[in-house]
Amino acid sequence: MNYLEFYRRWERQGIVSRNEIMAWCPTFDRNNFTRWVAQGLLLRLRQGWYGIPDILGRVNYDRVVAERIYRPSYISLHTALSIYDIIPEAVVQVTCVTSLKTARFGNAMAQYAYYNVKPQLMFGYEPVSTPDGRTYMLALPEKALLDLLYLFPFYNTIEELKELRLDEDFMTDDLDRERLACYQQRIGCKALDSRVKTLLSLY
Repeated sequence: MNYLEFYRRWERQGIVSRNEIMAWCPTFDRNNFTRWVAQGLLLRLRQGWYGIPDILGRVNYDRVVAERIYRPSYISLHTALSIYDIIPEAVVQVTCVTSLKTARFGNAMAQYAYYNVKPQLMFGYEPVSTPDGRTYMLALPEKALLDLLYLFPFYNTIEELKELRLDEDFMTDDLDRERLACYQQRIGCKALDSRVKTLLSLY
């Protein structure tokens, strides 16, 4: 099999696992992975996962990669808050929540960090489309805030919360406090409730 045949088969998907490739073509020469990566025809995303470089270069595709190479997961925490312009800083890694073990991956596209929660806390996200019609899972703003306070418990004082520099217009006008309270109830964590109360006292 040559690369053109491979490209035509996987172009639409853009991201593919070694297992998918071997199921599609059991006689596939595994040495192709090494050769094509060396030639720049494939990008190794993590162990057993590859991407087609010209597809990966499309807008927001690092977010698609994040959700695809470690499932189930969704983008949340600092990355989600940055996407919504709730925090001012550009985020240097793509941060995600997962029911799998905590993990970190890095490749030529980005650095990815996955934080573990219980399976019952995997809610409060929705699919978002890229300009070319791909999708990734993104936490709603209220869930991204709760994930942050839940997974980073040092945000428990006025001083620490001020360091986040959350957008005041969002916190006072756009934050859905009813949704926030509903999500808090589903999570059922008194320590989290205390941190949320401290946060809301700022706004």
